Amino acid sequence: MVTVAPENTTAAQVSAMTEAGIIVSLGHTDAGYNTVVEYAKAGARTVTHLFNAMSPLGHREPGMVGGALDTGSLHAGIIADGFHVDPASMGVALRAKNGPGRIFIVTDAMSTIGSDLTSFLLNGREIFRKDGRLTLADGTLAGADIDMLSSVRFAHEKLALPLDEALRMASAYPADAAGIAARKGRLLPGLDADFVLLTESLEMASTWITGTRVFQA
Repeated sequence: MVTVAPENTTAAQVSAMTEAGIIVSLGHTDAGYNTVVEYAKAGARTVTHLFNAMSPLGHREPGMVGGALDTGSLHAGIIADGFHVDPASMGVALRAKNGPGRIFIVTDAMSTIGSDLTSFLLNGREIFRKDGRLTLADGTLAGADIDMLSSVRFAHEKLALPLDEALRMASAYPADAAGIAARKGRLLPGLDADFVLLTESLEMASTWITGTRVFQA
């Protein structure tokens, strides 16, 4: 899987990558709506962290955001931490997304997860961690400080999504986007038994990979 900006990649190259089995995602781009549609037809399958690092939805130029929501073949990841995308905008996007492509949760998490780090270096720049945010010295967001389970809780509690839908956004929908739904993403006969057990308060109880417990809280 690779994220490309149409400014730096031709539609023919997207088609070639798709034919080679590479999942092409569009992101970090100022591409307009028509370009998004063109590249989706060329084989692009997903959009990288919807709303962030892309042209916004406008009333005359729908931009990358509009293209992602309007193009049914495209799936779109979204960072559910409340900092990268306002909950109201997340709700609007979820209601507006044309299918069969879905919006799914991505963490965009950095190396701070599971650690007590307060800062780290990324490409020679210091990233600061404070109050659930990762920023450059000037306050620019620089990745996310949230794990997947916390993202699911955010989607369920802050967006008022039914729990089963929030869970699908972290399991079934990304499996669809990655083209691996025949093996993963759902608990069905014949699929890999990869799953987590959660408590009623949505805390981690245990993790299972191919039916084997690999973590117990």
